[in-house]
Amino acid sequence: MQRAKQMTDHDTAQALTHDIVIVGGGLVGASLGCALAPLIERYGWRVAVIESAPLTAQSLESAWQPSFDARASAIAEGSAQRFEQLGVWEAMRHEATPIKRIHISERGRLGATRLSADELGVAALGHVIPNAWMGRVLHRRLAELPLEWHCPAKVEQLTPVAGGHHLKLSDGSQLTAGLTVLADGGRSGLKEQLGIGSRREPYQQTALIAHVGVSQPHEGVAYERFTTQGPMALLPLPGQAMELIWTHPSGSENARMALPEREFLLQLQQAFGDRVGRFTQLGARHAYPLSLVTAEEPVRPGLAVLGNAAHALHPVAGQGFNLALRGVMDLVDALEQGELAKRPLGDMVTLQAFEKQRSRDRANVIRFSDGLVRLFGLSFPLLPHARAAGLIGLNLVGPLRRGLARRAMGLER
Repeated sequence: MQRAKQMTDHDTAQALTHDIVIVGGGLVGASLGCALAPLIERYGWRVAVIESAPLTAQSLESAWQPSFDARASAIAEGSAQRFEQLGVWEAMRHEATPIKRIHISERGRLGATRLSADELGVAALGHVIPNAWMGRVLHRRLAELPLEWHCPAKVEQLTPVAGGHHLKLSDGSQLTAGLTVLADGGRSGLKEQLGIGSRREPYQQTALIAHVGVSQPHEGVAYERFTTQGPMALLPLPGQAMELIWTHPSGSENARMALPEREFLLQLQQAFGDRVGRFTQLGARHAYPLSLVTAEEPVRPGLAVLGNAAHALHPVAGQGFNLALRGVMDLVDALEQGELAKRPLGDMVTLQAFEKQRSRDRANVIRFSDGLVRLFGLSFPLLPHARAAGLIGLNLVGPLRRGLARRAMGLER
């Protein structure tokens, strides 16, 4: 990958050095770089990617060694189709575990909803893929493109200028872009530096995430289980292993994080039940406080915000990255339409069209995932019976169940 030329103090901040600068080379930023490939070739756009974490050629080329503890993500079937558009799915699927069925239930209550790939006529409802493998595949594709790569480097200052933004980097480079895309997860402080606020609604819950071994084959079934403490999910991994996402009232996870492995697995067995047999092994535990976060200004002249920098969701429905990837594809579509209309990159007509499309999709996903959390978090006397009846009813009504599945798969918005 090439390195951008450093601007000297003699250069003016307004001189456009790049058409697009992507801040963040993680899964979202890397996906955007790959999605821009046809437009880079067609229009000759100059694109740079800035990533703070070091990437080495050895990490991309050495033999893949999967780790039992490696974090993984649930990729909806619609996202798999989008990765196929980007030309990376064939490589990505080598480490993907297909989700054949989804089982949704409430602990201690009758009633469940079951979704199956066979019923919907698809090979899989989704796939569980190690994040490290997804990043590896995307970065290999980026290395084939005429992109400029600043890694490791951080944006120390981001300043609006005529026609875009000026960026000062920690590696000494200075760039000015017609369009700057923040895909840095929202942790860099760049949004705050620009005065972009976020709406934050804490769930007062913390997600405990770990890999667990199970005593019987999971057969590609993903489980969503609602308990009195909060929702929990199990996602299928290679062999007899699953990724556990177990939400707790904030603060109560500390005791469970400190438990010996045997005691932790016993408590997990008691909370989840025996649908996957016995829990036999526990990987490294990680805890993440949960909030619903949305950026108040996802677009500005010359600026777009994507991924976790734009929205952070409860993991109960597994929609966070899938929503972000649709945002990537929508942005690329909007930029192409803007180019055909002879508008400059970063023009607000283009970005407002993009945000109009995103706002509908984002609102639907938030309504779905946030609604699930709040519905199953309530404990009015008759509500558990109503929820159980609802799960039974949803399982019996085929079209409604199939509609829910297609939306969760990212095939409908």
